[in-house]
Amino acid sequence: MFKKICGLYLFAVAVLVAVHTVVEPLYHASGPGQPYSPFWTIVNPLTALAIVLGAAFSYTRKRGVGGEDVTREFLVANTLFYGFLFVGIMFFWNWFNLLSPAFTAIGDETVSLVWIVIDAGVPLLAGAAGIHLLRSS
Repeated sequence: MFKKICGLYLFAVAVLVAVHTVVEPLYHASGPGQPYSPFWTIVNPLTALAIVLGAAFSYTRKRGVGGEDVTREFLVANTLFYGFLFVGIMFFWNWFNLLSPAFTAIGDETVSLVWIVIDAGVPLLAGAAGIHLLRSS
């Protein structure tokens, strides 16, 4: 039951991030003081939990596959695990950058570019992991 709930959560976050990434430019006028929609302050903690859950479940899946033969399951498990690690590193670095205004080593354009990479990757990874968890429960 826990896997099913986590799968549903991952899938829901995937849909939420994907939809909000696409529709944000339709309702939010970016400016120097507010480049991002305030809705991201709600979505970011949900995304952080999804990344942690996704990395944990994909690690379990990766461990269960073994490494003797390169099969489809081996490739999927490794892609999800290392994909979650990559997106997780980028996400937490960028998120902590937003939470710490004193960190000015990078410009706003770089932060925005990293966010779009994250917002394109999270739905793919979380959606795939969520569907797998729902089907395997």
